[in-house]
Amino acid sequence: MDWTHRLRLRNLQMLLGLAQTRNISHAAAMLNTTQPALSKWLRELEDDIGLPLFERHARGLRPTHYGEALIAHARRLETQLDRAHSEMEAMRQGGSGQILIGASGASAPDTVPLAMLALLQRMPQARIRMVESTMDNLIGRLANGDLDIVVGRSAPELHDPAIRSETLYAEPIHFVARPGHPLFELSAPDWDEMMRYRWIVWPQGTPIRTTLDAALAEARREIPPDYVESNSATLNVTMLAHSDMVGVASHRAALRLASLNAVRIVPLRLAGFGSVSMYWRNDALRPAAVDAALACLRDVVEDQGAAR
Repeated sequence: MDWTHRLRLRNLQMLLGLAQTRNISHAAAMLNTTQPALSKWLRELEDDIGLPLFERHARGLRPTHYGEALIAHARRLETQLDRAHSEMEAMRQGGSGQILIGASGASAPDTVPLAMLALLQRMPQARIRMVESTMDNLIGRLANGDLDIVVGRSAPELHDPAIRSETLYAEPIHFVARPGHPLFELSAPDWDEMMRYRWIVWPQGTPIRTTLDAALAEARREIPPDYVESNSATLNVTMLAHSDMVGVASHRAALRLASLNAVRIVPLRLAGFGSVSMYWRNDALRPAAVDAALACLRDVVEDQGAAR
């Protein structure tokens, strides 16, 4: 019999306990079992698989690369079971399923919230959880099953063969500042004026920062040395509102924030465009809420394009 057929949920807990503690006696205490029983189970599992899962050291255990691969699968299974429990609980309480969506700063103020409002019109009982973070963090969580969909700046460097993607739109980026900023007293702010103020920028490696760096290189400029780095759209807007700092926002996010009188777009053109994509796992069986959310994202982007 295939060794996978003999695995039970308890065995997944044992494997994850060993991965967490990296010590058989500590894992045994955490799992309320004995050290000999846990050692015997691990030895038999390694014999069944035919590969060493952990290296034994005086100070405990260290997963081999075989072990790391199996532990990653165990974590995904545990996440899916937790998701199943949450979804059944939501349905028991009258809901129509749960969807977890991650948004980067490029999409958080605009595309994602509008799409989720549209989803609630289609599926009023859907349970929605939204998370905002950087794309590298969100794509990792998507791959592990912690999220159903991620929307943010296109990031081909984060490609995962188990994840599908679709470009939603391309757009420029803008400098933004609070409505009463001294820059808006000028008819045409130039680069020298921009350099007089402290900037707040996204961290290196994020797609919007990459687009900004490329635009600055085109203009033969660099970020002022006393900049602030932040990966939170909320923090950025708050700091801009209470200072003369200058920030960077994607086109749609800038328009949305400007409509709320939170910022104004500085009339200084930045070269280049960035694109926003949506990502989801290439699972054969997806909850209906995930497909509905993907459709709502496409519809919102199409409606926004038609309105401009």
